Amino acid sequence: VEISSLSEKDILVLRLDLTDRSSHEAATNSVLKHFGKIDVLVNNGGRSQRSLFVDTNLDVYSAIIELNYLGTISLTKHVLNHMIQRKRGKIVTVSSVMGIMGAPLATGYCASKHALQGFFNSLRTELTDYPEISIINICPGPVQSQIIQNVFTENLAKSIENSGDQSHKMPTARCVRLTLVSTANDLKEAWISDHPYLAVCYLWQYAPTWAWWLMNRMGKRRIQNFKSGV
Repeated sequence: VEISSLSEKDILVLRLDLTDRSSHEAATNSVLKHFGKIDVLVNNGGRSQRSLFVDTNLDVYSAIIELNYLGTISLTKHVLNHMIQRKRGKIVTVSSVMGIMGAPLATGYCASKHALQGFFNSLRTELTDYPEISIINICPGPVQSQIIQNVFTENLAKSIENSGDQSHKMPTARCVRLTLVSTANDLKEAWISDHPYLAVCYLWQYAPTWAWWLMNRMGKRRIQNFKSGV
């Protein structure tokens, strides 16, 4: 049995609303006041989506971008200011395999993750004078979590009725371990997924024409299942 060496002063829990961007500076300052420094920022807030674009209200897309994208870069901005002063730190962002490919029923979610990928890949190029500041993008595939129970649907007031079976997804603990390994080794991007999802990522990267063909076939079946409530 491992015994933690952490004490009360080593732990600080703060409530944070990513959509309340005016609160992010104060939250950052509270952490700095308690610990004196921030070594690692892990951006792990967000919501997914299960709805067809033609049925979905535009305010759902606005809410997804507000939370997944703007909320994340707002918090990053305040923490990065501190890391630049120290000339060191790690910014780890949980993107998704949906940040490197497209998929049906998740147009808004994919868009927000593509936005994060583009933002952090661009930010990395602005930090060449700070080699000790790492920008790390984590792209998980399906992972066991409560993300499905909390997805956006066709409108903001509607919740999902059937969250489905999660037994085929990667266990949460394994995803966390691989994320920590990626962070410790300063990987710029890590795809954390089991097959066949990982194989689709490689197809999307290296054989996009085949990926389009496969996704169209898989997507048609997925949409049929979605419409029939599976």
